[in-house]
Amino acid sequence: MAITDAIRLTPTTLAGVFGVALLLYTIYSRITLRLSRQKVMRENGCQPLVHKIPLKDPFLGIDLIMENAKAAKETRLLENGQARFHKYGRTYKSKLADNDMIITMEPENIKTVLSLKFKDYVLTNRMRLLGRLLGPGIFTSDGEAWQHSRGLLRPNFARDQLADIEAFEGHIQYMFKAIPTDGRTVDLQELFFRLTIDSATEFLFGESVHSLRMTSDKGGPDESNFTWAFTYAQDAAVKRSRWGKLGIFFSNKDEDEACRMCHEFVDRFVDKAVRYREQEDLEKGSGEKPSDKHYIFLYELAKATKDKAQLRSEMMNILLAGRDTTASLLSNMFFMIAKNPQIWERLQREVQDTLHGELPTYEQLRNMKYLKYCLNESLRIHPVVPANSRRAIRDTIIPLGGGPDGRSPLLVEKGTVVGYSPWSMHRDERWYGPDAAEYRPERWENLRPGWEYLPFNGGPRICLGQQYALTEASYTTVRICQQFSKLESRDDGPWREGLTLTMCSKNGCHVALSP
Repeated sequence: MAITDAIRLTPTTLAGVFGVALLLYTIYSRITLRLSRQKVMRENGCQPLVHKIPLKDPFLGIDLIMENAKAAKETRLLENGQARFHKYGRTYKSKLADNDMIITMEPENIKTVLSLKFKDYVLTNRMRLLGRLLGPGIFTSDGEAWQHSRGLLRPNFARDQLADIEAFEGHIQYMFKAIPTDGRTVDLQELFFRLTIDSATEFLFGESVHSLRMTSDKGGPDESNFTWAFTYAQDAAVKRSRWGKLGIFFSNKDEDEACRMCHEFVDRFVDKAVRYREQEDLEKGSGEKPSDKHYIFLYELAKATKDKAQLRSEMMNILLAGRDTTASLLSNMFFMIAKNPQIWERLQREVQDTLHGELPTYEQLRNMKYLKYCLNESLRIHPVVPANSRRAIRDTIIPLGGGPDGRSPLLVEKGTVVGYSPWSMHRDERWYGPDAAEYRPERWENLRPGWEYLPFNGGPRICLGQQYALTEASYTTVRICQQFSKLESRDDGPWREGLTLTMCSKNGCHVALSP
């Protein structure tokens, strides 16, 4: 037999050799990675993460998903999450679908993730969950795409137009017309969501949807359909998100239709803005004076780009924040104030002593201390975004969570999701005292929190529109104080969580107002 015949390799033999080589390489890579991580842990004083949720299903955590779904249905998802911190520690390990998770409420950990080691993390599936509605924009993008979006939007939020509060007054007057003055109950939360989408669309598009004029949220004019569709698409995205990656198996044709309606509505304004800018460019080129037009966010943005897809996505992203954050803040705050007459009385005194019946200016709003305390306390006890997360794109370290006492540094392996809970952190008695669960604006007289107070996120991705939201909420609160002498709660129960992309009162805000 020839030597060549003895060493001839068949396809089956080659496949076996390749398989063995691949297995050996995989084993070698994992051993090398483990040794490398152990070295990093020793050099940084890291300890293992001891505390974790015991799971019946260690692979996908289906039992935890079902438990969360049940808690959400019973409006106690946040309460459930806070109880886990008490049970497992302020930083613990969990799992959602195929995601390994570290859940924390430690301010130093959150500061590290959002700021100190910002580049070690990216968003967690936000584009997958919200891309259908919002598209690629400032809230759904990462890396260079996010930097580009923020660069486009930041100049517009830095303008003096954010202090132009006269535009709010017209919408406030329509809201007042919708509030009964004969002692009947009204749901302020519904009116606040209409108010904020009216003002946001006027600020962004130059034209309001005027939802406060509408008598129905669905089945009416285009503006009314948009209001319904925008809300429905958000709710559908949230329901899918609770299943993690398993959410891809849930099909919802109504969600697709709602997204289509939203896009068609916004595209009308985008087309108009691009045509306006093209016409202005022609007028400049011919030496004619450009048209004189009041400030419109979309028109200013169209100076930087005429990409209609990007303009639509950025408008959808900003509209989400412009409506939901302010409306949720106002709803949560008035729910609590209506149950505390002494807070309402003190707030009214400050408004009267400061304004003497006149409409407030931007500077007067900023200088009203008790008003600020009320807003801060609402954002503390009911943060509009009560939970969030980031995914590690490389091995990195957070300062707390390791060891039996959770006080040692902790290695966060690449691919791990770090979830953080402003809701639980804002109710931590270490920072806010034994009455941390109570709504008490007076605590802000001496309170100067750092990262333990996170109403608008932090670090490079801190909310660009926070001043806009606070200004609108302040103005609305002051005008209600001026228009009505008495505020009475018509809800005998406690505040209950209503979670969509933001958090408001599940029960609404049912009150009676007397002129």
